[in-house]
Amino acid sequence: MRTTLARKADPAAAPMAHLRERRSGARVYSRATVGGLPTACVSRQQLVQVMVGDCLAAREGNRAPKLVFASNGHAIAMAAMDMNFRELFHKADLIHADGEPVVFASKLLAATPVPERSATTDFIFDAAKAAGEHGLKFYLLGSTEEINARAVEKLKEAYPGVEIVGRRNGYFSRDDEAAICEDINASGADVLWVGLGVPFEYEFTLRNKMRLKAGWVVTCGGCFNFAAGDYVRAPGWMQKTGLEWLHRLWREPRRLFWRYAITNPVAIAMLAMKTS
Repeated sequence: MRTTLARKADPAAAPMAHLRERRSGARVYSRATVGGLPTACVSRQQLVQVMVGDCLAAREGNRAPKLVFASNGHAIAMAAMDMNFRELFHKADLIHADGEPVVFASKLLAATPVPERSATTDFIFDAAKAAGEHGLKFYLLGSTEEINARAVEKLKEAYPGVEIVGRRNGYFSRDDEAAICEDINASGADVLWVGLGVPFEYEFTLRNKMRLKAGWVVTCGGCFNFAAGDYVRAPGWMQKTGLEWLHRLWREPRRLFWRYAITNPVAIAMLAMKTS
C-alpha cells in the first residue's frame, strides 16, 4: 500500500487522511500496513529529516503537533487484542518501526518495505544530534524525577548543541495536564518527548494534542532510562535478529515473562496475516 502523508486541511479530519502538502523530498514517504498498523517506510535518517522539516514548518503557522508513535511486537499485539488501544494508534500522525520484526515482516510481505528499524532508544540520540544542528528545542516529560534529570544531563553531555528547554517527571494527575501543557508551550519546545508508559502516554498525547504547540510529540516509553544510562541495550546481533525482547526478558523475568508469553504469539500472527 503506497501513500503520501501530508498536513491535514481540517483539524477534524482523520489524522491519516491522504491530503497533499508542499514539502521537501525528504519529508515525502510511503506507508505499509504491518501487523495491522499503518507504518511509515522511512530509514532512521529520513525519520530525523521528517522531524526537522515538520518542526521548522510548524514554527511558521498554527498547526496541531504531529503525534509520533512506535510500532513493535507489543504494540501490534495490544492493538489486535484491545479495540480501544487500536483506536489510539490509528489516531497517530506517524508510526515508525521500533521493532526489527516489523521491518522483517514488511520486507517479506509488504509491497513497500520499511528500509530499517528506527528504535526509539536510537532515535532520541539521532534526534538530539539533529536538534543541535538545526536549533530545535526539546522538552522531556515522564519517568521519575531522578531518571528524567539524568536523561537531560546525559543528552546534553553527548550533544552539547541540543537545547533542552524544559523537563518534568511523569507523576501527575489529569487535573495537572492543562498547567503542564502551558509550561511546555511557554518553553518554546519543538519536540516533546512523552515517556509515561503504555497506554498512558498515548492517551495523554491524544487528549492534549490541541493544547500543545510543539511540532512533534513523540511517545517514548522507557527511553529516558536508556538515555540516563540505567538500561543497557541488547548486543548488536540480538537487535538485528529481532531478539532484543529476549535480552529484556533475561534482565526482568518477573515483569516481562507473562507479557511476552501472551503478546509474542499474537504479534507473530498479526505480522503474518495483517501485513501488506
